[in-house]
Amino acid sequence: MSLLKVFVYGTLKPGEYNYQRYCAGKVVAAQPATAFGRLFALPVGYPAMTAGEETVCGVLLSFSDPAVLQDLDQLEDYDPHRLPAQNEYNRVQIEVFDLSGQMLDFAWVYLMTPEQVERRGGVLVASGCWSAGESPENKYETTDF
Repeated sequence: MSLLKVFVYGTLKPGEYNYQRYCAGKVVAAQPATAFGRLFALPVGYPAMTAGEETVCGVLLSFSDPAVLQDLDQLEDYDPHRLPAQNEYNRVQIEVFDLSGQMLDFAWVYLMTPEQVERRGGVLVASGCWSAGESPENKYETTDF
């Protein structure tokens, strides 16, 4: 049986506020992981990842039931039948790595475009690691797109 793999970097990580509702009891494995991209904190209280070459911290979640994607798509305002610009996030597959830099697998991730991040007032998370409980003034810096 093939597992559904999703790289999460924000509110879906274990301990963050959407994990319990969308992932608890459905995850068969969770592994700290990284991926390449750029991570931004949005004023609405959750992050956005864009394509990029920086290291983004997260967790590789594995699910046995592929139907989980429907719930995650709804949470992330992603519809594969809409134009990418009409989605809040777009779901794509990326390479995911363990903490030593070894490739683990390909996984789904939800990305925003840089234009969407800029319109929403996103602030670069310089460390590449987001947590709802951390103070933004200690963690983020402004950046040009």
